[in-house]
Amino acid sequence: MKIDRRDFIKKGSAATLLSFMPAVIRPSEIRRYRTALIGSGWWGMNIARTALASKQNDVIACCDVDQRQLDAACQEFDKLTGARPRAYQDYRELLHTEKPEIVIVATPDHWHALPAIAAMQAGADVYLEKPVGHTIAEGQAMVKTARKYGRMVQVGTHRRVSPHNKSAIQFMQEGKLGKIGMVRTFVHYSGGPGKAIPDQEPPEHLDWDFWCGPAPYRSFNPRIHPKGFRRFLDYANGILGDWGIHWLDHILWWSEEKYPQTVYSTADRHILKDNTDAPDHQVVTYQFESFTATWEHRLFGGNDAEKHHIGSYFYGTEGTLHLGWLDGWTFYPSKKSEKPLHEEPQLHEPDRQNIPELWDDFMSSVRTRQLPVCDIEIGHRSTNMSLLGMLSWKAGRSIRWDGEKERIIDDPEANRLLKRDYRDPWVYPG
Repeated sequence: MKIDRRDFIKKGSAATLLSFMPAVIRPSEIRRYRTALIGSGWWGMNIARTALASKQNDVIACCDVDQRQLDAACQEFDKLTGARPRAYQDYRELLHTEKPEIVIVATPDHWHALPAIAAMQAGADVYLEKPVGHTIAEGQAMVKTARKYGRMVQVGTHRRVSPHNKSAIQFMQEGKLGKIGMVRTFVHYSGGPGKAIPDQEPPEHLDWDFWCGPAPYRSFNPRIHPKGFRRFLDYANGILGDWGIHWLDHILWWSEEKYPQTVYSTADRHILKDNTDAPDHQVVTYQFESFTATWEHRLFGGNDAEKHHIGSYFYGTEGTLHLGWLDGWTFYPSKKSEKPLHEEPQLHEPDRQNIPELWDDFMSSVRTRQLPVCDIEIGHRSTNMSLLGMLSWKAGRSIRWDGEKERIIDDPEANRLLKRDYRDPWVYPG
């Protein structure tokens, strides 16, 4: 059964909604940037619409290997602005011909690294959707490229600018939760075994070979595209690679740590019977110097017995704080005489997000050349949290992580999982 974030939204509690008002800029100070969109699907369009609403960007080109998706995007931009972007199926041709100043990369995960790196090399600043990459070595290459060429790269971890997420982190950093010894992050879906969908011939409007790109080629299946790629490990890293970066990022943000010391994961497919191949449940333990963190998800058994279905529990000596999404955050004090504290979320439609705040921060970094709040190195470290969990599961054992060298200690076999071979003619970034 297909479950994605939009399904979760429909089942979640109501959230406080704010209309997006662009930052006030004097007319004489308005500078509009030539902007290109690579990956014009659901989330890419959310980002691009926000760029237009900011009044700081002209979307001059779009790129997608799905012609139907590309045509729909260009038609929408034409209606919104009266100027139809030029359409491309190959991002390299777009970069060479259009020379954009800003590039939005919102492709499937296995296609994040190469377009982002090519855009930076072509002189563009990049808004890169999370996770940073499919493997840890891809992230390393993107950080290296951004620093070499002096490019601003904002990663789409928009919860870093969400009002209730920020205030929860501040609450904990001010010591109001006391000493925190454990953090539990989780996503629980309802669902059942589902069923397999047969492979099919790719639709005529889709260049399936280019869609697979540097990843292994396999027969087309409508469960993969559009929107379903995250459940196929050749192209993404399952629920941990999708949701994990958001909630595990809060651990690094709150603690100001850069990486865990050891990681151990167990996972399996005990319930799902469809033709996806990502785990239907997974548990990861991250050991830091002064606290322990865990991740868990399951794609079945969601129920009302558990008060919260998504987010993080921070356990401290003064109480417990649940930091969520549609339900904001709540502090449950240890002392029975004290009442819980709660803050509602402030989110934007569509899809209950905080892209406008993150886009404004990105544009500020473009103008000032100061690193954005979700700089590529921050996004890389948070992506690593998810990827290390997947790597431990694939290796079948606990790993010890040297976060400075970004290598696994005394385990050559596990270190080989830091990257993967690319399919010809694509060359792995280095």
